[in-house]
Amino acid sequence: MDIQAEKLQLIEWLIRLNDTKTLKQFILLKKKEEKDWYDELTEDKKVEIEEGLVQANKGEIVPHKQVMAKYKKWTSN
Repeated sequence: MDIQAEKLQLIEWLIRLNDTKTLKQFILLKKKEEKDWYDELTEDKKVEIEEGLVQANKGEIVPHKQVMAKYKKWTSN
């Protein structure tokens, strides 16, 4: 069965649903999906990300290959 048909069946089932506990779980799931992962970060992490973006915009970056070569001894590759 394709995904659109599955969605339609789920919608039809949800319309007939009378179990408030299950319905509340769906509402919580929907709210969780609407949250941005960034909003869940600590202020310290947000500051670190912002600093990294500023550095990247200034061109202060290290290429991935260079980082991987430097830290090769800690990778499993």
